[in-house]
Amino acid sequence: MQLQQLRYFATVAELRHFTRAAEALHVAQPSLSQQIRALERELGADLFHRARGNITLTDAGESLLPLARRILADTDTARREVQEVAQLRRGRVRLGAPPSLCASLVPDVLRAYHARFPGIELFIDEGGSQDLVRSLAAGGLDLALIITPLGVGGPALTTTELLREDLVVVSSPSLPPPVRRARMRVEDLRRLPMVMFRRGYDLREMTIAACRSAGFEPSFTVEGGEMDAVLGFVRAGLGVAVVPGMVAGRSGLRVTPFAGDRMRRTVAVAHRKDAPPPRAARELWGVLLEHLGGGAG
Repeated sequence: MQLQQLRYFATVAELRHFTRAAEALHVAQPSLSQQIRALERELGADLFHRARGNITLTDAGESLLPLARRILADTDTARREVQEVAQLRRGRVRLGAPPSLCASLVPDVLRAYHARFPGIELFIDEGGSQDLVRSLAAGGLDLALIITPLGVGGPALTTTELLREDLVVVSSPSLPPPVRRARMRVEDLRRLPMVMFRRGYDLREMTIAACRSAGFEPSFTVEGGEMDAVLGFVRAGLGVAVVPGMVAGRSGLRVTPFAGDRMRRTVAVAHRKDAPPPRAARELWGVLLEHLGGGAG
């Protein structure tokens, strides 16, 4: 049984005339009649009483008509649904991002994307890079913004560098500056109380690794917070924190950059190698690149 045959049958049943049905369907009348006969042979029953100038449905035709109409309506609905997704009128994008990017880059990008594709639902998973990589590998995300490099043993991902971002030190503007110079060294953190993120934050691991590379263990007055909490603790004067420049610029805190480029991080967009992201996600990728001026900086 073919959809074309059901459409021919439903049109003849509605118009009660083979010639007019053929004209409405823009097919030759003999071709339409042949398809109806083929459908009757497959079903093993006549669907129409064929009297000159009087076409009526048989009992079998009366039974088939509502089912055929339902099948044809569902087919048209499925076609419209697929076309809407293909034309980005509907759909969903699942994006993962670290909390620092959710507090800086992501809101502006999502605002621009939503203005362009208002019918696309946006799902955001906030977490550390390793957690996001696991979600990507399990198929729970279409794209993820991650901090690279990831190290060995990770799943097969395709990563594209988006930007290189300076890390800076934020401190309370109500307290004296952490150093007298315009820029500070990693070694200066040795004597400063620090507010530290919870375990699993990429920023935590990067900061601790930099301190150990400089030959000391950092001292924490408070640790275990999320981004908003860490910024609040710094604002309250509990210590300094190392955060991305984009976050620092919006925090209202005093910002002290590091000397040189030792404290930088690379942000990349990633997806599974074996599962190219859907079109709606690829469009989000494009908006990311546009927002960043076409690539890494």
